[in-house]
Amino acid sequence: MWTPRSLWGLVALLLGTGWADVFYLGRFSAWALGLRLAWAALLVVMRFLPDGSPAWNRATLYFFVLGSTSCMVGLAGVMGGVGTPYFVLVATMPLSVGLGLSLWRDRGAIFLCGAACFAGSLLLVRHAQRPWVESAFWLMLMVCTTLVADFLCSRVSHALNVEQGIRSERARREALEALTLSEHRRAQAEKLALVGQLSAGVAHEINNPLAYVGSNVDHVREELLAPHEVDREALADVLAETRLGVRHIQQIVADLKGFARMEAQEPADCSLAEVVADAMKLASLRLKHVAWLHIDVPVELPRIFAVRQRLVQVVINLLVNAGDALETHRAGGGEVRVTGRLGEAHVALLVEDNGPGIPPEVLPRLFEPFFTTKGPDKGMGLGLNLSRELVAQFGGRLTATNRPEGGARLCLEMPVGDTAGAASFQRPTPSLE
Repeated sequence: MWTPRSLWGLVALLLGTGWADVFYLGRFSAWALGLRLAWAALLVVMRFLPDGSPAWNRATLYFFVLGSTSCMVGLAGVMGGVGTPYFVLVATMPLSVGLGLSLWRDRGAIFLCGAACFAGSLLLVRHAQRPWVESAFWLMLMVCTTLVADFLCSRVSHALNVEQGIRSERARREALEALTLSEHRRAQAEKLALVGQLSAGVAHEINNPLAYVGSNVDHVREELLAPHEVDREALADVLAETRLGVRHIQQIVADLKGFARMEAQEPADCSLAEVVADAMKLASLRLKHVAWLHIDVPVELPRIFAVRQRLVQVVINLLVNAGDALETHRAGGGEVRVTGRLGEAHVALLVEDNGPGIPPEVLPRLFEPFFTTKGPDKGMGLGLNLSRELVAQFGGRLTATNRPEGGARLCLEMPVGDTAGAASFQRPTPSLE
């Protein structure tokens, strides 16, 4: 109910103002001191009383309200009753209960205090043999004070609820921002892991043009330093070939940089065929020496709503996984098929291979984080888990099965039409399935 500092402050205020009783009466009153001590004891007991059921908490609350009101009415009676400043303080008790004691969460406590104050005031008025008109006046005053206390306390409660709502919303937004940043970093880490897996194919793809670029440069140098006449047309052809090799290297580096860099993108309409084309720029470097690639993704498929770069990452991951499976088992005639097709309300992308397939004991755990059957140099087992979460952000799903004719099949489904609008984009929720 109160903090320790506020509790002892109230107790000190209640007992410290006891000198006013002696000053007002001109003598010491044991009754006045006893009422103040009883009131202070009630405060201490309520502070350290353990919480219980809602019914128990409400009962102790009402007991405290009645006890405090009785102490105030008794103190007013001891100090002279009607006409004393203490009697006027009785009328302020509903406000004290509602605001000073922070009990506005239970409106019944305020009305109970108002009724107790009126009953006590009525006893004091009748004991002083005042006319009934004065009793009616105090009734009206108590009713007005109680209603004002209820109104003010409801306003305070509303303001606190609004403030709490603002704080909760701010905390929720900060948590979402932190979650988004964390998942963005995780996606970036998986991107870099994919780049590492692609590095062998990238190095091979760069070394080939780099070899003849170096050879051509040496040839041009020798021709220019030779004493005989230079064949300018032949050198121009050599330089043109060299230029093509340099452009090829530049394109590979640009594709790697564009995939690996961290970008903040918003979902937009994109073509599944374009997503596959972007993914093939890098994945083909890994697969061209492992499997034969079949790409059948019609450009006329309906457009989907997603972050294109994220789907590119998903497709690259699926293709690299297929290449790893074929390379591990050293099967001759390895094939990877990428097929796009239209369903009732979605487009599907199938990534299939003719490898050994997914073992039955592995299939249920395939999308679990950190679960992998590969060696430590092939990743941490986050690729498929992250891919499924990235697809789920845009209302899609990623599933895995084995083909009847052998090999694995990963199916990526994305909604189209009305289901592919901006409303389908959701913040990812961490999954540990």
